[in-house]
Amino acid sequence: MEARRSVLVAHPAERMFDLIEAAEFYPAFLPWCAGAVVLQRDDALVVARLQVAYLGARFEFTTRNPKRRPEFMAIGLEEGPFRRFEGSWHLKPLSSWGCRIEFALSYDFANSVMGSLASPVFHRIADTMVDAFIQRADSVYGDAAGDGLKSAPQYPQPAVPAASEPSAVPPVPQTVPTPPSPLSPESLPGPSAPPQEPPSGAEPP
Repeated sequence: MEARRSVLVAHPAERMFDLIEAAEFYPAFLPWCAGAVVLQRDDALVVARLQVAYLGARFEFTTRNPKRRPEFMAIGLEEGPFRRFEGSWHLKPLSSWGCRIEFALSYDFANSVMGSLASPVFHRIADTMVDAFIQRADSVYGDAAGDGLKSAPQYPQPAVPAASEPSAVPPVPQTVPTPPSPLSPESLPGPSAPPQEPPSGAEPP
């Protein structure tokens, strides 16, 4: 069986690649993934064991995935109930805000009984894989179709206090002392009269 998707995504390729590569977080947002353990990781390879428990189907498998961030990750089977299991993620950066994702997966179960039970479930898993990662990106980084593409975060502006009402009490006038006026010559006392001599023949008192 095969599943293929090609879609434009309004998130940078680096962010989408990091979500796809981080298998340890799959149980947080992929409803079919009951458990995930990363067994090996370096710049060129990631190996992970995934547990599937979905709609009555239960099994686990291990993938070995060569990678080249942020443009490519192959999907290869290391252990599991598949006769054939191979696929790839291709991410083409378009600008700082988006990318094109191309997902392809081909698989067949090794056991016919297992295949008859699990194939419909796994086909649904593969067919909705891309949509699940886009929804995860919207949840983690913001909805790029709405507020997520704002060029800068919007912060609340500080409230400007209203101007205070003038006081009802009239201001107290300030009394400025008046400097003394200069004295006029008329206001100055005149010279004192000289003492008069007693008349002659008169005895002094």
